[in-house]
Amino acid sequence: MTINKMCSAYDVTPRTLRFYEAKELLAPIRQGTKRLFTRRDRARLTLILRGKRFGFSLEDIRQTLDLYDRDGSDAAQRQRACEIARERLVVMEAQRAELDVAIRELKAELANADAKGHAPRQAAE
Repeated sequence: MTINKMCSAYDVTPRTLRFYEAKELLAPIRQGTKRLFTRRDRARLTLILRGKRFGFSLEDIRQTLDLYDRDGSDAAQRQRACEIARERLVVMEAQRAELDVAIRELKAELANADAKGHAPRQAAE
């Protein structure tokens, strides 16, 4: 798959693909200045994008991908991915709890300001 087809298929920019290549997360075949992405690259990009969506660091993603490359099976990769996912879930839930508190506090402040007539009125639509 060419870089343009990869960009279209995965909704990424050429710069993103080149960045992942520079970080050695992808290794397309080079034909002159042309990059050709293999099935392996496409599978890796899917995992990279999923990991980024979940907030994993590129280093966590690299370690997970490298596990698969080393032993040729996906058992170690799946185990490590689950460990990273559990750790990330704890962080995300803590962030959500903090956001819930901040939202409640901000709503209370706005309600207090509205009750005292200190809040600016929204423009009429």
